[in-house]
Amino acid sequence: GAKDIADALKVNRTLTELNLPGNRIEPEGAKEIADALKVNSSLTFLDLYNNEIGDEGAKDIADVLKANPMSALISLRGAGEADAFVKERNHQRFLDAL
Repeated sequence: GAKDIADALKVNRTLTELNLPGNRIEPEGAKEIADALKVNSSLTFLDLYNNEIGDEGAKDIADVLKANPMSALISLRGAGEADAFVKERNHQRFLDAL
């Protein structure tokens, strides 16, 4: 499950895009993925749309991005309180690229 994905993210240095919509990832799994994002530097896109990560899991992902801004575009559409932060961050990344 999500723990296996997180374990792979911790050691993988070539994966740039990870699409996980609708995988029933729960808050605990989102935390595992968030912890993996602390050490992964290759990922540039992560889609967690339509999972069950809730506000707690979305906050874990957002907290990692706040503390360690990576270059990834993140999709948490409808994933709780962190959704607004992620939208703003993705928008700022777009503006910075102009």
